[in-house]
Amino acid sequence: MLRQFGPIGRPAGRALRTLTVLLAALPLLLLPACSSSSDGGGKKGAGGGASTAAPPAPSWARGMKTVAREKLPPEARKTLDLIDKGGPFPYDKDGTVFGNYENRLPKQARGYYHEYTVPTPGSRNRGARRIIAGSHAERFYTSDHYETFEAVVQP
Repeated sequence: MLRQFGPIGRPAGRALRTLTVLLAALPLLLLPACSSSSDGGGKKGAGGGASTAAPPAPSWARGMKTVAREKLPPEARKTLDLIDKGGPFPYDKDGTVFGNYENRLPKQARGYYHEYTVPTPGSRNRGARRIIAGSHAERFYTSDHYETFEAVVQP
């Protein structure tokens, strides 16, 4: 008995069925990747609940992790309010130039960034939390004394 084979040595019918199954399954494999994108409207699912993700990053924060202002600790929100009002600030070092020596923020000329203390409940000193303010209303939050930063996205 003579069998007809496809180009890779399998019976042609079996290869065709395998290819058909793989092509049919492809959209199902890609579906999870597509469902993780946001709808841009700040809503999730049919219930219409608010999204917990930060709004899209402004151009000055591209490539950085972002945090919505309302997701910051209450002490950080209070510090942001004081910065917006121009003080008064509770610590002598508040408002001093932040050097960005670690280069973790976008590169700017010296004097562009200023630092402000975010009080840490229970801490006997200034603690590790800071808000860094840029000259053009950029705001960055660090909870670990300049090791990592999040760009604060405000409405």
